[in-house]
Amino acid sequence: MSAIDDLFQRLRTAGRKALMPFITAGDPDLKFTSELLTAVIRAGGDLCEVGIPYSDPIADGPVIQASYTRALAKHVHLSDIFTTLAQATAGLAAPVVTMVSYAIVYRHGLSAYVDHAKRAGVAGLIVPDLPVEESDALAEACRNADLSLVQLITPTTRPDRVQRIAATATGFIYYVSVTGITGERTELPQRLVDDLAALKKQTNLPICVGFGISTPEHVRLLRPVADGLIVGSAVVRRVAQCAEQPRAKVLAEIGTYVATLRTALDAE
Repeated sequence: MSAIDDLFQRLRTAGRKALMPFITAGDPDLKFTSELLTAVIRAGGDLCEVGIPYSDPIADGPVIQASYTRALAKHVHLSDIFTTLAQATAGLAAPVVTMVSYAIVYRHGLSAYVDHAKRAGVAGLIVPDLPVEESDALAEACRNADLSLVQLITPTTRPDRVQRIAATATGFIYYVSVTGITGERTELPQRLVDDLAALKKQTNLPICVGFGISTPEHVRLLRPVADGLIVGSAVVRRVAQCAEQPRAKVLAEIGTYVATLRTALDAE
C-alpha cells in the first residue's frame, strides 16, 4: 500500500475529505518552497502537489505559468528540487506528489525519475501530458517503487477512456472540473456535481477535483461528492506577493487561507 493509499484509507475511516494545496517548486526559491510545504500541511493540508517548473506547461493558467517562469529564471534544477523535497518530507506528516511534464520524466529517464522521486520522499506522480494508452512503462516503474501514478479525467474524456483510466490509475483520480486551463473561478460548472457522482460509480479510487477550486463555497459544493479538493492558483497567486511583502507575512496569509478551506471542508 502506497502512502497515498494509506492516507485516503485513514481519511475514509474518519469520514474526512482531503485538502491538497499546490505549490510551485522554486518560486520564489527552494528555501521558501520547503517552508511553504510545512506551512500548508500545518494549516490543514492532507497532502501537497508540487509543480516541477517547465517552459511549456500543460493546461496551466497565467498564474501558475508565471510562477514556473519565475522559478526557471532562477535556474532551478530537478536535482535541487529533489534535494529540497528530501529534506522537507523527512519531517512532513503528509504525502507529496509531483506534477511533472512527461518530457522531464523521459529526459531524466523513467526509472531514474521514479527512483530519485522515491528517495526524495515523493509518494506519487501526476503527469498531465502522458496519455493512458502510453503509460504502461511509467506505471510499471511506479508500481515497482510503490509510488502512485495519478491519472486525469476531464469533462470531455470519452466514456471508454474514462473506464480505462479508472482501471489503471493508482492513488487517486484527478478530476479536472472545467474544460480549459487552471485558474481561480467565481463559479464552477453546474453539471460538475452530477459528473462526479457518475464517476464514483465507475471506480473505488478516491476522486480529487482540481482547476478553479478557491473558495469555501466551492468546498461546500463539492464536499459531498469528492474525496479531495486541489487548490492551486489561489495559493500560487499569494506566493507571488513575496516580491513585495515579507515572506513571513506571505506564509502566514497562505496558512490562514488554507485553514479557512479546511474549516469549510470539515464542516457538517
